[in-house]
Amino acid sequence: MEIPFSHALLFFVVLVSSHNPKSNLFCSADPTDGFTEVPLTDTNFELQKPYDIPLEERYSFVDGVRKLWVYANDKPHDPSSHTQPRTEVRIKGLDYSSGVWQFEGHGFVPNGTSGATIAQIHGAAHGNTTLILRIYDGDMRYYSGNLIATGLYDRWFRLNIIHDVDGGKVTVFLDGNQVFQVADKGPGDLHFKCGVYGAPANVSYYMESRWRDIKIYKK
Repeated sequence: MEIPFSHALLFFVVLVSSHNPKSNLFCSADPTDGFTEVPLTDTNFELQKPYDIPLEERYSFVDGVRKLWVYANDKPHDPSSHTQPRTEVRIKGLDYSSGVWQFEGHGFVPNGTSGATIAQIHGAAHGNTTLILRIYDGDMRYYSGNLIATGLYDRWFRLNIIHDVDGGKVTVFLDGNQVFQVADKGPGDLHFKCGVYGAPANVSYYMESRWRDIKIYKK
């Protein structure tokens, strides 16, 4: 008896999956494929926090998890700055102006945090930043505009940001899936940051994010 092609294909898929539980013939490539991980040490993690408050009152690092929080009425990170309050990790010593670079981290935003930038690419030919990923009511937006993802409160998510400087584009992945792509703002002195940084308006009084397994890759 001749077996229909569709049945044969289904049998092949089941057979492959049963021999390799991690295989998925229909999933896209991992965003880190083709990249080389850049080793990080403690010196690569510069912490920025309200200038008049001890670090331990806005940051903790326990069991591999970095917890960063800030209040809407906190001071900026520098007495001469007129920016919004922040507690952020600034990736130091790996500034870039060309090539293809990638940030990876597992983030967590508790319910109630709103109007907070949780990740960014600082620097640009035009303006201060190339990318701002901001949380509003559990949703992630590009600055305060384009909706990127929903339902991010109270769960861990994997965030990957790829900046192709020479190609002039930034691509955002959540949990391994591409969710957003946008033209960058030209080359500059660029670096990655994550944590919490208050938006100019419509912010919650308390803002917090947590991060683990932060990595940097490049091509």
